[in-house]
Amino acid sequence: MKKTRLLIEYEFDFDLVGLITTTRGYQLAWQLNQLLGTHLVRQTDLAVGFKNSEEKLFTNFAHQSSLNRLKLFKNRPNDGDSGKYFLIPEFPHFDFIILAAMHEQFDTNQLMELVKTLPQVQLVTAIPLEGLKSKSNFIF
Repeated sequence: MKKTRLLIEYEFDFDLVGLITTTRGYQLAWQLNQLLGTHLVRQTDLAVGFKNSEEKLFTNFAHQSSLNRLKLFKNRPNDGDSGKYFLIPEFPHFDFIILAAMHEQFDTNQLMELVKTLPQVQLVTAIPLEGLKSKSNFIF
């Protein structure tokens, strides 16, 4: 019997930005709200399944309007298992990930320049979506 595979091509209409900081998630969300004029609010934890049938929960904050979408994710799971599970395993050194589709307010470079002004943030850099194996973690 012939097998048929369903191939789905997703459109990724957002940019990812990685942050290194010692700030806690709620503090970083508050600072971003003050800086960007957004309203990041804590959401239910993002559940991500891994190959060995384990599911890990990741903290996330979200702001969404008709044209803008901004999400802040912790790159490590909530249960403290920081050794082998990451939201983006290709970049384990990032503490937080920003998903930005800010069509109305900022482009990614402007967003990164603004976030760099926060004194608690040590590094801000764009994460290229091309070739990123874990970008399917951001389909929800």
